[in-house]
Amino acid sequence: MSEPFLAEVRMFALNFAPRGWAVCNGQLMAISQNTALFALLGTTYGGDGRSTFGLPNLQGAASMGAGQGPGLTPRSLGETGGSATVTLLASEVPSHGHAASFSRAESYEGHPGGAHAAMTQGGLALYAPAGASSPVTAMSPMAVGVSGSSLPHNNMMPYLAITFCIALQGIFPQRP
Repeated sequence: MSEPFLAEVRMFALNFAPRGWAVCNGQLMAISQNTALFALLGTTYGGDGRSTFGLPNLQGAASMGAGQGPGLTPRSLGETGGSATVTLLASEVPSHGHAASFSRAESYEGHPGGAHAAMTQGGLALYAPAGASSPVTAMSPMAVGVSGSSLPHNNMMPYLAITFCIALQGIFPQRP
């Protein structure tokens, strides 16, 4: 591996930071022991700027560049956004219904694939195959209610577990 630039962020398929690197987990660093790194990062990612500065925190986050693309809002270096979980409101879910039906036929099938709920036997849920001889009865719309209980659902995009690390040692980058 070639010598990195100081403050360069790389992804590693490791659960630790290699020698000369630190995990991008938002930790505070002492300015007195990392003056060159502080010169590049400043307090962009936290710290008081007198004795400490922060490293980027890329835990559970996706990185993106600073700037503005066509039709997009401007983004600044170190800005965070988004949420790992979201609670949907009733107004955000399209109007839809779920019909529930029940067959009076007794059945011994234990799986619901393409079937209707049927009479139970010995406390087990059983299902009548589609097209059973017994007529299918529609249940009250009140039998199927709202679900979700106002709990958040996971909003994270697909991910691969990797470790973002920042170079604590390396070549000081030249300014353009």
